[in-house]
Amino acid sequence: MFLELIFHDNSVSLWFIYIYMRKILILLLTVIQLSACNHANRSTQKEEKTVNVPEFSSDSAYKYTQEQVDFGPRVPNTSAHEACAGYLSAELKKSGAEVIEQKADLTAFDGTVLKSTNIIGSFNPKAENRILLFSHWDSRPWADHDPKPANRKKPVMAANDGASGVGVLLEMARLIGKQQPTMGVDIIFFDSEDYGAPESFKGENSEESWCLGTQYWAKNPHVQGYTARFGILLDMVGGKNATFFREQASDYYAGSVVSNVWSQAKSLGFSQYFVDQKGGAITDDHIYVNKIIGIPSIDIIQFDPNSKSGFGFYWHTTQDTMENVDKNTLKAIGTTLMHVVYNEKV
Repeated sequence: MFLELIFHDNSVSLWFIYIYMRKILILLLTVIQLSACNHANRSTQKEEKTVNVPEFSSDSAYKYTQEQVDFGPRVPNTSAHEACAGYLSAELKKSGAEVIEQKADLTAFDGTVLKSTNIIGSFNPKAENRILLFSHWDSRPWADHDPKPANRKKPVMAANDGASGVGVLLEMARLIGKQQPTMGVDIIFFDSEDYGAPESFKGENSEESWCLGTQYWAKNPHVQGYTARFGILLDMVGGKNATFFREQASDYYAGSVVSNVWSQAKSLGFSQYFVDQKGGAITDDHIYVNKIIGIPSIDIIQFDPNSKSGFGFYWHTTQDTMENVDKNTLKAIGTTLMHVVYNEKV
């Protein structure tokens, strides 16, 4: 019909050509506009997914760990303990944190009064949405699992069991001070965690003889009404070829947080460290943060299903020294946590 009108009526044919070309032009403009919108949407989505996460330095974390060990065993009521407390506070301040030293006299299982200090470093303290990261910084007074009986009353150097977690968090603090994430972050070094009764103790004992600094803080937080979206505990996170299973209490109280951390680790290529399987259950600092103050918290803790203790062979022995701390493990832990923190949205 259209072609026939072109041959028989020139004016009509020109009109139809005009209409036809106009429709084609409108169609082309529509396609171009939709294509531009889709490209803009893809660009926006790409920008939203891309987060600039500072690079975690395992060398720096190792150095922070070594510097704690250089003080000697950080057993409460000793000069090494007091000196290390000053060092930890100074390092957090150097990173730009607002620091609080929460001091308390805490009574151990045997009646010993422990001069304890919880060290709290807050970044962006006015932010309502917060993440809590924590580790214990004290050393166990007795190497009660040492294979040599003569060593069992000696203090533990605690390179892995204490210093490694603090070393990772000090490196994170250094990076956070340079580039703030969207969330406020609180880093706490809890004291008097490892003063639980030794194996040789014959008197009355309970699980509450452990994690004394954490129990105190949970009942007396540094900020009235303090809360956080979630908490992450680091315990024994520097061992060579260490593996970290899903600790059962963590899954019970904060399973979604466990899944988020393990998923981040997998995406970063650290599945050989973060094993996505059920591990053991342990009474650790996170238990009291969950039970007393109600912050859903998890424990990233070394677990060896083939060992008698479930931990490294050097656990609670005089062999918990820097020789058993590995930069690759520190890198896996620190890098994973940096991505967890910086990808969390307000």
